[in-house]
Amino acid sequence: MDIQIQDADVYALAHHHRFQWEEAQSSYVILFPEGMVKLHGGAGEVLKRVDGKATVGEIVADLKATFPDAEDIEKDIIGMFELAAGKGWLRKV
Repeated sequence: MDIQIQDADVYALAHHHRFQWEEAQSSYVILFPEGMVKLHGGAGEVLKRVDGKATVGEIVADLKATFPDAEDIEKDIIGMFELAAGKGWLRKV
């Protein structure tokens, strides 16, 4: 399934999924009935901004402002949205 992410799209965490900081893992994780996914670095930064209200474009702009020295960050952010939506961690609102 090829997910096309648009700037105006709004995403929320999929039903039965929970996003949280896990101290024992020292990282953000997504918890769901089948298990847990440990998110590394930037993945957690992207998903902690997914609230069912902010558009993809707004999240990209916020991350670009937060990490101005990160090169080609927009491509990485969109890639994270594609991965998370493709894995069923996010749902389009």
